[in-house]
Amino acid sequence: AGMLNATTQTIAWAIIFYFASAGASAAYLTVSEIFPLEVRAKAIAIFFAIAQCFGAFAPYFFGRLIGKGESTGPLTMGYMIGAGIMIIGGVVAAVLAVDAEGKSLEDVAMPLSAVRQRGPSESMSGITGTVRAPSNGSNVSSGSRDTFTDRT
Repeated sequence: AGMLNATTQTIAWAIIFYFASAGASAAYLTVSEIFPLEVRAKAIAIFFAIAQCFGAFAPYFFGRLIGKGESTGPLTMGYMIGAGIMIIGGVVAAVLAVDAEGKSLEDVAMPLSAVRQRGPSESMSGITGTVRAPSNGSNVSSGSRDTFTDRT
């Protein structure tokens, strides 16, 4: 439609990348919250590597959509496909996301190194007790306790 020049296109891209960056940051934060403390860095690294693969493919894909610049239809469809993928991601997050607002990371995913404390009269099945974070210098406060039931 001839509505954009170099300046307005650059402004539009800045707005698009502002929201895309916020979405990517939210994804990395979600990954850091849903995995136990000991494997969070590895999980973030794997998700980052996957994102980089898609990021490396994007210039080729959009270059093919732009072509020689004779038609804006393919590029418009590319943007619509991207918007659709973002909407699907939002719906999936709304349905399946972890409820982590206002909670400590240990409340969302207990560290793998958490130790179980049992009383002398407790048997191995149906144990009810508390979980105490290790006092070995990890990032977890040694005073935090959570109640759980072991069903093994």
